[in-house]
Amino acid sequence: MANFTWEIKRELLSPPENACCKVAECAAYLRTSGSITSSYQGFGFEIVSENERIAEYFINLFESVYGIRFVLKDATVDPKRERDKLTFAYDGERASQVLQETGVLRRDEGGFAINFGLSPYLVENDCCALSYVKGAFLGGGSCTIPSGSGKTGYHLEFVFSSYVIAEEFCSLLASFELLARMVKRGDKTVVYLKSRDELSDFFSLIGAHGALKRLNSVSEAREENNKENRVNNCIVGNMDRTAQASAEQAIAISAIKDRVGLDCLEASLRQLAEARIEFPMESLRQLAERLGVSKSCLNHRMRKLMEIYHDLDETL
Repeated sequence: MANFTWEIKRELLSPPENACCKVAECAAYLRTSGSITSSYQGFGFEIVSENERIAEYFINLFESVYGIRFVLKDATVDPKRERDKLTFAYDGERASQVLQETGVLRRDEGGFAINFGLSPYLVENDCCALSYVKGAFLGGGSCTIPSGSGKTGYHLEFVFSSYVIAEEFCSLLASFELLARMVKRGDKTVVYLKSRDELSDFFSLIGAHGALKRLNSVSEAREENNKENRVNNCIVGNMDRTAQASAEQAIAISAIKDRVGLDCLEASLRQLAEARIEFPMESLRQLAERLGVSKSCLNHRMRKLMEIYHDLDETL
């Protein structure tokens, strides 16, 4: 599902109506795909994207809120992933204001300092909190779901450069009853969800209805495949048990034949013994059909033959 992440993100490329929600979305994008720059002139910041549509979306979003214009600083190609990496920069006079309003910088006695945590005012309303979650996924999110016969499971993650912000993002998801986990990956911190139900709840939360439909379709197909595998395993297991039982019966009857002969058996038991020797791998159901008797009747006769075999063993 290499394109599934993009399918989800494409559903989220609709700017929120409220200015506060736009700020929250911009803030989350800076936390996942942005970085602060500084020079003798002051602060600036950059945003990075591997997708032109997402880059354009956030460039327009920042412009609509703050009236700023980014410039394309760099465009490179990652040979391993075969993707473009677009870097846009802004170092104008409003950079400090933008970074402060998005909670990236804070004022202290010495001027500005980096704020490693999530500013509460950004997510104090549910609508803003939801916009923050969307912005975080657009900036640092990815998702995989099972595909074909591969081993891929359900996995959705957000990548943050700050452990503190990742930890507080987990708390934000918990407020929506999504219990995410965290793991360090190099100098990044990853917040992730791992189950089908968690992904379903997340897609419902952010309004990614197309992704939810795709997830349900894949989940149903996987469940059907698992059910078929369980049935096949059960059939194979039953076949193995039938083969083992048939072999044990054939060995027992051969021992009776060698020690006392089959002529000493009553006619019905001799008929079954001869059939088992001739058809050692057939099930009792197949033997019953061959001899024209019920399976329960044949079971009773086979138990008598096995008792005779065990009695012979005890007399030796």
